[in-house]
Amino acid sequence: MNFAMNHEIRFHAIKDPVHGTMQFTSLEDQWIKPFIDSPTFQRLRHIKQMGMGDFIFPGAVHTRFNHSLGCCFVASQIAHKIGLSEEERQLVMIACLLHDIGHGPFSHTFEDVFIHKLIRHESWTPYFLAEYRNHTFFNEYHRRNPNHFLSEQTFSLIENMIMHKARIKPVLADVVSSQLDADRLDYLLRDSHFCGVTYGTFDLRWMLNSMTIVTGEQGERLGLTHKGIGVVEHYLMARRLMIRNIYHHQKKLAFEFYLIQLFLSLAENLAHHTLYDDIKQTRLGKFLIAANEFNHAVIHGGDPALLKQHFLERHYSDYKELCDYDVFAVIKSLSQRHDPDSTVQLAKRLQYRQMPKVIRLDHVDSQVIQEMLSQLFQSHKKSIHDWQLTLIKTPNQSYSIEEDPILIVNEIQEVRPLNEISLMINAISDKYEHTTLLCIDSSLIHHKAVEGLVKKISRSRDSLSSL
Repeated sequence: MNFAMNHEIRFHAIKDPVHGTMQFTSLEDQWIKPFIDSPTFQRLRHIKQMGMGDFIFPGAVHTRFNHSLGCCFVASQIAHKIGLSEEERQLVMIACLLHDIGHGPFSHTFEDVFIHKLIRHESWTPYFLAEYRNHTFFNEYHRRNPNHFLSEQTFSLIENMIMHKARIKPVLADVVSSQLDADRLDYLLRDSHFCGVTYGTFDLRWMLNSMTIVTGEQGERLGLTHKGIGVVEHYLMARRLMIRNIYHHQKKLAFEFYLIQLFLSLAENLAHHTLYDDIKQTRLGKFLIAANEFNHAVIHGGDPALLKQHFLERHYSDYKELCDYDVFAVIKSLSQRHDPDSTVQLAKRLQYRQMPKVIRLDHVDSQVIQEMLSQLFQSHKKSIHDWQLTLIKTPNQSYSIEEDPILIVNEIQEVRPLNEISLMINAISDKYEHTTLLCIDSSLIHHKAVEGLVKKISRSRDSLSSL
């Protein structure tokens, strides 16, 4: 008798609280493991996904490492569903794995160290990717993947997808970065799970089942069949609810404001304040001094693009070593000092979770409130610091038609933008929702001038709500 050979596909499994058992074929495992095991990627274990989110939602201690693995897994599932070739699947999986490689401590919050957020995490990404772009890494990768090796050309394709540059095949870039990308599909579910809420949940399995390649104005794109209209509506509303209730939670934003103000205050004081001589010698201290010099150079008319390029080249070696632990160590050190300086006081607020009072200013003219604040600061220059009383404005947009709309193939095989099919999505398309918050430091809650300001705001709110 002749027995057929059993070509069993082997899998490498990673247990995950969001996706369950994430299975990667042995081939896929060899594609991504050289990157996962590298120090550059392992660094993401020490950078929290949600910044100061765990100060409000204690379970939100998951990291960019967790999310990047999840994003890579979702990319593999999309690639299988829409029928990408092995070579294409390899590219999108690596790109999704490395898409957040440039993040600094506390993720997006650290970007506010730079004036106008001129240097974001994406600016650092090419420098991290360059850590892999060498003969030693390519040769070892080739040894492990003789039929799917990386070259300078293929690695450039991966970088271009991450950096939103020229796209050879748009459908591949859509998997990595679009309004339907693997990144969003993972982080909504993951952040929702670890925050202990259900705002970000949607049916990922049905979303994957509904995915297809559609032909748009720019060629082949990632889209959905008409059966996916319900789940994509759910997904986009989940994103809106997560932004409003989690990412823009008023106390989370207030604490992140404190952290940013600590960075900026410390950066200003390090160069000339002897109280911080020990911190000046740390990696974070050196980086903040350089960031402060960069900000002042921009303010005084320097070419932002040229200054940015020089800063990235000179300070990448320090930036790549920074993580949340560096910041926590400095906060703890500062909080144990006895000094009225704002830097120390901010550190104490963060170390001991001393919450500010936050008032949501819906239906109130923020310009009027800003004028009230200016008058108050003018008359209390010596007793009130600007970080103790501030307005935080958070515009957000849940879905954009201009930014490559999600495409749907309807029952008669016509390709149409989602907003033309869904009344609900059309209603929120290209709409900005604005939230304004007044943050009052705990030390000012019983300050007479501040109490008067709060009463004025309450009267303004009451008069508007009665209209």
